[in-house]
Amino acid sequence: MSAPQIPEPACLVISVLSPRPDTLSIITPALQNEFGTVEDIIGPLGFDYTDYYDAELGTGIVRSLLVFSELIDRNRLCEAKLITNNLENLHMINGARTFNLDPGLMTMGNFVLATGKNNAHRIYLDKGIFADLTLIFRRGSFRPLEWTYPDYSDENMLKILNDIREKYKCKLVASSQ
Repeated sequence: MSAPQIPEPACLVISVLSPRPDTLSIITPALQNEFGTVEDIIGPLGFDYTDYYDAELGTGIVRSLLVFSELIDRNRLCEAKLITNNLENLHMINGARTFNLDPGLMTMGNFVLATGKNNAHRIYLDKGIFADLTLIFRRGSFRPLEWTYPDYSDENMLKILNDIREKYKCKLVASSQ
């Protein structure tokens, strides 16, 4: 029999897709009210993997990653997605989003994104939100899976996430002392 254990907290990373240069100044304060201080903003990074978002968000989309300094309980992933969905809805113009927010949790072993879309590899959390195992950490690096989106499989993105993981690892060590 396995004994239930509460895992170590995770690092919250929120991906922001938008063509609008003012997006971060609009959303960062609201996200910090919910999740604490943004420790690092990475980007803007090019985003030319798909035109899926162009019709709604517009063209010239770039990605930024917001990395939060406070580690959070893993059971907050569903809440994070509901909060980011609400923020997207609050800033719609003529029924269209002006940005896309995707919260993810980084642990020592994986990177998991929250989504409202079901699929065979996604685990239902609550309130219509699923956990998408996006990357696993093996042999010294995050590794994509067969369903990982191309932008998260990109070598530059893997390097960025590996660097975030190193900072996260230092926080875990510091919190255990």
